[in-house]
Amino acid sequence: MLKKILTISGRPGLFRLIAQAKGALIVEAISTQKRSLAYSHDKVTSLNDIAIYTYNGEEPLYKVLNSIKEKENGAAASISPKADKEELRAYLTGILPDFDKERVYPTDISKLISWYNILIQSGMTDFTPEPEENTEEKEAEK
Repeated sequence: MLKKILTISGRPGLFRLIAQAKGALIVEAISTQKRSLAYSHDKVTSLNDIAIYTYNGEEPLYKVLNSIKEKENGAAASISPKADKEELRAYLTGILPDFDKERVYPTDISKLISWYNILIQSGMTDFTPEPEENTEEKEAEK
C-alpha cells in the first residue's frame, strides 16, 4: 500500500498515485481528494522508500508506522505534530528507542506523526509492504 502513497517536496500532506502522464504523475491528495500533477522536476518520494535512521542502520517506515499503530491501538497519534522538540523525541523514543538522535530531526518526527494521522484518518491502516513479484515466477507464467 505504501508504494503508491507519495510525498511531494514543497506540498503539504500525502498523495495517492493515480496514473502516469507524459512528464508528470497524476496524484490525488489523500485528505482532500483533489487531483493534481506532479512534474518531473518535483521531488516525489514513495513512503515505501523512506526509513528512519537508527544507531544500527535504518528502520523501514512501515515498521515505524506499525509500531505507532500498535502504541495508539489504531487511533490517531496522542501527540500533536506541533509539540515541542523534546516531546516529539520522547514520543519517538517510546516507539523506536534506538533512533539516531543526531540524524533524525524534530521536523522529521513531526512529519512522521502527520503522515500517520493522515493515513489513519483516511482509513488506511495496513502498512505492510506488498510482496515483490519474483522475476523467475513471471518467466514461468509465460
